[in-house]
Amino acid sequence: MKLHHSTRSRVLILVLAMVVALVTAEAQVCRPSGKVHGTQGEKRTKAILTVNSFEEDGEPGTPSKCDNQYYSDDMLVVALSTGWFNKGERCDKEITIHGNGRSVKAKVVDECDSTMGCDGDHDFQLPCSNNIVHASKAVWKALGVPESDWGEMGVFWSED
Repeated sequence: MKLHHSTRSRVLILVLAMVVALVTAEAQVCRPSGKVHGTQGEKRTKAILTVNSFEEDGEPGTPSKCDNQYYSDDMLVVALSTGWFNKGERCDKEITIHGNGRSVKAKVVDECDSTMGCDGDHDFQLPCSNNIVHASKAVWKALGVPESDWGEMGVFWSED
């Protein structure tokens, strides 16, 4: 079957547009999300709670930035987005996470990097959004969230 010149041109333009769209989408996936700093004196900070393993054989399987250690999934520990992690200023401090009608205290042990990702140093994971509290399974359990609902949940956190 022979295509008319204008049909070939349209097909070529369509294919090129699809390639550009795919390349653009892929480039956006690995972009850093930037930093967000909580306001001094702010009582509660809105965040997205995500589930994370801090164990050596867990995901991502890297030691914490605060003390280069691993933590059991049964411990109340979290990683904060880069801005909230504040260059390690919140290491070993407890934050209170408010969600699902409950509150739980958890220790900050790691950073969820919002500025880098998609490389070997970050286990080829995407950069973290700038409003994330990565929490151990123990935090999700303490908040009374059924395991089938683990993933992402809107919460507030504070430094009480």
